[in-house]
Order: sequence, then structure tokens, then C-alpha cells
Amino acid sequence: MATVTKKKGSAKKAAPKKAAAKKSTASKAATDSSAPTQTEPALHELFVDEIKDIYWAEKKLVQTLPKMQKAATSGELKNAIGDHLEQTREHVARLEQVFAILGQKAQAKKCDAMEGLTQEGQSIVEDTEAGSATRDVGIIMASQKIEHYEIATYGSLHQLATVLGLSDAAEILATTLEEEKEADSLLSSIAENDINYEASTEE
Repeated sequence: MATVTKKKGSAKKAAPKKAAAKKSTASKAATDSSAPTQTEPALHELFVDEIKDIYWAEKKLVQTLPKMQKAATSGELKNAIGDHLEQTREHVARLEQVFAILGQKAQAKKCDAMEGLTQEGQSIVEDTEAGSATRDVGIIMASQKIEHYEIATYGSLHQLATVLGLSDAAEILATTLEEEKEADSLLSSIAENDINYEASTEE
């Protein structure tokens, strides 16, 4: 009888050890699986924040481009700015589609970079002579600074959307990115074909 009692006692003591081992394993698994879930929401939050930023920037451009078009002298430059104004309105609408994909209401967050770039463009207009090629050169320079900022922003957002698995948003952002690159290339062509040379002959 003593032997039987000893075996039962051993079995009872072993059970808590097995339970503790299972608890430790479960705890370790929970710790290992927590890292990805903490990282992804932070990146998603950054993505949404930057979408709000460029949304504000594009809406600001819708207000600014007509002023730059009016200040330009070259008919070719005026047309290029007018065409890009229509594109910019479409860019705003596309960003609203991205907000819908994210399940969020379209919301703008002030973009300090675009605020500064548009103010710089306005200063160039004020500091140059109306009707001069020099003013057109300044407008092209200011416009290309804006385009380069947008190209950098849309390029980064496209990559983030891809990493986050937001394929529809990534496709929308890629379309806008290509249009920004084309606009920048057109401005370079306009400057190189005539305007830079004309400005160099002005006193």
C-alpha cells in the first residue's frame, strides 16, 4: 500500500510542472508574435498621416496654380500650368479615393513644405518684372521645386502602400507619380527650348 501511495504522490507533483512548462511556452509564443502587430499599425498610421499632408498640398496647389498661370508670359508656359491645374484637381479626387480605401473621411493636414514652396513662388513673381522671360524662368524654377517635392512624396507613398498590402491605393498613387514626373519633364523642355535663352538677353 505504501508503494502505491508514493506513485500517486509523484504523479500529483509532476502535473504542476507540466502545467508550468505549458504556461511558459504559451507566454513565449505570445511575446514572439507581438512584434509584427506593434510595427504594422505604426507604419499604417504614418502612411495615413502623410496622405493627409499631400492632400492639403494638392488642395493648396489648386488655389495657387491659377495665380502662377496669370503671372506667366509665355503662352506655352501658361498652357502647361493650366493643364497641370486640371491634373491637380484630379490628384485631389484620387487622394479622396485612397481615403475611401482606408475607410477614412478625407481630411487635410497642413503641409508646411508646400506652404513654403508656394510662398517662395509668390515671392519670385513679386521680385521679377511683369511680361519678362526672367519672370517665366522664376516661375518654372518654383514649379519644378514643387514637382520634385511631389515626386518624392508620391514615390514614398507608393512604396508604403505596397508594403502595407494596399494594392489599390498603390496603383492610384503610381498613376499620380507618373503624371508629376511628366509635368516636371515638360517644364524642363519649355525652359530649355526658349525661355532661358530669352531671359539671358534681358537687362
